[in-house]
Amino acid sequence: MNSKALRLGTRRSKLAMSQSRQVADAVSRVTGRPVELVEITTYGDTSRELLAQIGGTGVFVTALRDALLRGEVDFAVHSLKDLPTAQPEGLALAAVPLREDPRDVIVARDALKFTDLPRGARIGTGSPRRMAQLNSYARSHGLDIRTVPIRGNVDTRIRYVRDGELDAVVLAAAGLNRIGRSDEVTDFLSVDTVLPAPGQGALAIECAADRADLIAALGELDDPLTRAAVTAERSLLAALEAGCSAPVGALADLLGDGQIVKEMRLRGIVGTTDGSRTVQLSTTGPVPETYDQAMALGRELAAEMLAQGAAGLMGERAH
Repeated sequence: MNSKALRLGTRRSKLAMSQSRQVADAVSRVTGRPVELVEITTYGDTSRELLAQIGGTGVFVTALRDALLRGEVDFAVHSLKDLPTAQPEGLALAAVPLREDPRDVIVARDALKFTDLPRGARIGTGSPRRMAQLNSYARSHGLDIRTVPIRGNVDTRIRYVRDGELDAVVLAAAGLNRIGRSDEVTDFLSVDTVLPAPGQGALAIECAADRADLIAALGELDDPLTRAAVTAERSLLAALEAGCSAPVGALADLLGDGQIVKEMRLRGIVGTTDGSRTVQLSTTGPVPETYDQAMALGRELAAEMLAQGAAGLMGERAH
């Protein structure tokens, strides 16, 4: 048995390090080999610009992928929602582990719920998707909110609320769970209110495509139903020709009774960031058993959304 340590490439942020450590422990268990973390700084970590302006969240992925392709690390862990939809040549998506909570959450002052925020409340988020849906919900429910573009790590975002600059910030439940700060959540946003980003709450474990032994070992951590769901969500995103910074929400969930899963429902939404116009549709079908079936589910829903004018709501379409 090979006892040489495997090198796991990770971003340096507290969240990335936390989720990478969790994966490292799991990989050690299935391979019997130690795993060491190799910290890599990405452009997205050092730039102060808003994510939507520097090319979406793919900016967090490129440096990790370059390190993989150069053989400096054996595998890398990404937040799946950060991955561009096209799989690069030479790399394999070896595993998509069981998904964490996909929902968005609010951290608000005075432990307020979203619907209890005062008139004119300032809500911070760097995501056009969150802005579009929060503003749309507010319009249809008579709430008066202001969405404020922000970025930064979890600490920075929550500090805006603690310091009184903002009334609330929107974050991903999964991220707060992974760094042990879910007790700071003041409200969970139902997916009926805000559909998450495609792949939100899921991790992607990537390695070189020619490492068959490593792909097989990492594959032990794969959850087939999570993989089918996120493949359908990302297929929808790709077919809308939208980058990861576009205002697209998508969630595939499993429908059934008790332990028996019968169908997969895919929901998608796209909207203008002011919430004035949205296209939201869903489709339900058999649980995909292959990659191609999952891709088809996403493409079919995207085609229906485009037929209803989705493209015009996304601003500049990514090419």
